[in-house]
Amino acid sequence: MHEMSLAGSVLEIIEDAAREQGFSRVRSVVLEIGRLAAVENEAMRFCFDAVMQGSIAEGAALEIIDVPGEGWCGQCATTVPLDEQYAACPRCGGYQVQATGGTQMRVKELEVE
Repeated sequence: MHEMSLAGSVLEIIEDAAREQGFSRVRSVVLEIGRLAAVENEAMRFCFDAVMQGSIAEGAALEIIDVPGEGWCGQCATTVPLDEQYAACPRCGGYQVQATGGTQMRVKELEVE
């Protein structure tokens, strides 16, 4: 379950921001998670709660924004929506599709005190 290490990385980002900006408590965290990022949202929620225990983000609300996947189809020469990595182009059925969006996870926003 790589979501545990991802949650640990989120905590590192929070702690770094706290040192730089001088806040002492995190009330909520907003994550953007792409559909092609290979992150299971429910597993991420579970791991987030576990990893944040005893930290400045303990008890923080987690909001996950789902970012749609998209790719560039070499056959169609156009951007197409993708629901999974390495899927066929929904327009032409070809497999010359390279993912161009929805592959990342990022901390979008922190509500702090």
